[in-house]
Amino acid sequence: MKIAIFFERDGILNLPKVERQYQVPPLTLADFHVNEAALPACEALKAAGFTLIATSNQPGLSQGTVSRRELDRMNMLLRQTFPLDDILVCPHDPADNCSCRKPLPGLFMEAAFKHHLDLERSFVISDKWPDARAARSVGATSMLLQSPWVGSGHHDFVLSSISAIAGKILQLQTRHLAA
Repeated sequence: MKIAIFFERDGILNLPKVERQYQVPPLTLADFHVNEAALPACEALKAAGFTLIATSNQPGLSQGTVSRRELDRMNMLLRQTFPLDDILVCPHDPADNCSCRKPLPGLFMEAAFKHHLDLERSFVISDKWPDARAARSVGATSMLLQSPWVGSGHHDFVLSSISAIAGKILQLQTRHLAA
C-alpha cells in the first residue's frame, strides 16, 4: 500500500485569502494565487515516493458562490504547478451533513480506496484544525503550518513553514524505514 501526503488547498497550496480575520476560499481564478513556497516541499515529497493529494471543502459550489468552471480552472492551475496525483473536493454546505466535509474523514477514505493508501502511515498538511481532526480520525499524522486557524484540538506537529513540515515528514519516514 502507498503512503500519501494530503494537502489542504487553501492556505497551503494557494495563498490564504483573509476577510475579517477569517480565511475564505477564493471564488475566481483572479483571486487564486498559488503558494510558490510550497513547490519545493511538494517536489521533495513526490521524489521520496509519496502520493500527493490536495483536499478542500468548497461549500461555495452548493451555495452557488463559486462556479464549477472557476473551481476547475483553479484545480487546473494547481495540477500545472504541483506534482499532484489527485484533487478531492467536498462541494457540500455544512448543513448538508455529508461525510466528506472535513473534519469528517470521507475525502481521506475515498482517496484510500481510489489510490490504495495506508492512511495510518500517511500525513495531512494544513493550516486549519478540521484537517488535523480528520487526520486523527483515520490514523494519519497531522502536520500543521502555524496559523491563526490551528485551533486548540489535537495536533501531531505544528511547524513554522511548509519546508519544515516536508523535512519533518522525510525525517519521520526515514526513522520508520530504519526501524
